[in-house]
Amino acid sequence: MSTSKKYANIIPSKDQWTHFFKNEPHYLLMDVIGSFFYAAGIMIFVYNADFAPGGVTGITLILNHFFPSLALGLLSILINVPIILLALRYLGGLYLIRTFQTILVNAFFLDIVLPLFPTYPINGPVDNLFAAVFGGAIYGLGLGIIYQTGTCTGGSDLVIMSIRKVKPHFSVGEITILIDGIIILVGVFVYKSLNALMYGILFTASYTVVIDKFMSGAISGKIALIISDHSQDIWEEIKSKLERGGTFLKAEGAFSGADKKVLLVACNKKQVPEIRKIVGEEDPKALTIFLDYAEARGEGFIPHYEDFTS
Repeated sequence: MSTSKKYANIIPSKDQWTHFFKNEPHYLLMDVIGSFFYAAGIMIFVYNADFAPGGVTGITLILNHFFPSLALGLLSILINVPIILLALRYLGGLYLIRTFQTILVNAFFLDIVLPLFPTYPINGPVDNLFAAVFGGAIYGLGLGIIYQTGTCTGGSDLVIMSIRKVKPHFSVGEITILIDGIIILVGVFVYKSLNALMYGILFTASYTVVIDKFMSGAISGKIALIISDHSQDIWEEIKSKLERGGTFLKAEGAFSGADKKVLLVACNKKQVPEIRKIVGEEDPKALTIFLDYAEARGEGFIPHYEDFTS
């Protein structure tokens, strides 16, 4: 591969810049909302607790433990700048510009906004336990909001994605466990307690569950497959009452050999009872199958955000 092709994605194309500026108000709003929860999980719950989570967050808390005068947001920027420069070759210029914007917004909330809020009091092991669980959940909510716009908070996310570009046979989970595990273990020696290991693992598990639930819940839904001799009538009712699009699939009856039209409709979970009702009224003999889908993009669903890493 020539050098020019190797580094081609460092400089964003005209189309990428157009897409970026068109969607920048949305990106910035999501960064602000997500960063509030992200910083709240750290500053309200974890900052005074005796453990370090994984990732750059854990590194900044450990460094702040030894150098209290250095603010977490500032430390995050200082750590992330060299990581961004190293990841530039693999992840693309525009993606990292978006990521750096997110890092700056995070730093603002960590160092300026959230210190104005009261912190969760830590008076013993039980308080550390609650801080790990609830702090992780709020932190995960913030990350979920940020991830929705196709960016990240830098740090280990960039390292993981860069390693995956070079070593695709490694899973994200394997790389994450390795990186976060090392940082959490360092926290055990910093805070001089084996409990720090448990709290760090609980924090990681808590925010991971919330991210998964948030992201899958926000973009997942149901697919209705309706096999009926009155599929056209059913479609007209669904279009009229639910304003949903649909697709007719050509099929053949296994027993009769007759041509049939299968109606495919993607919908959200709240619309399932209404579709059941419409099908039952139009054709009680119809076969309706509901399947789960993890994500749907396009008109009527979430937009096709450009992947800046490619």
